[in-house]
Amino acid sequence: MITNSENNSLLKQPSVWIPLAMSFVALAFLLSYVAIYGFANGSSDGDEGAPARIFQLIMAAQLPIAGYFAIKWLPKEPKQSLLILGLQAVAWIIPILAVMWFESL
Repeated sequence: MITNSENNSLLKQPSVWIPLAMSFVALAFLLSYVAIYGFANGSSDGDEGAPARIFQLIMAAQLPIAGYFAIKWLPKEPKQSLLILGLQAVAWIIPILAVMWFESL
């Protein structure tokens, strides 16, 4: 049986906080880009540019880390793991919704 001290150690796992930090970095990157350069409609040739690609890489790089967390901890601690995965999913969706909102302006 897993003790309470081992439950608390789950929150200290890098596979928990790295995707959350990456979502925060992606959102901060997006907001700082918009604050500095304003709303860009893209270039005439359809290329989104380097900032969009960096954002996409940050967002995509979170998925394998969250997947590793799910594979490792979901069988051991299902209840707490599902809560953490839900938190990671919400943190992942927030920057995407921000992009969609900025595109609609």
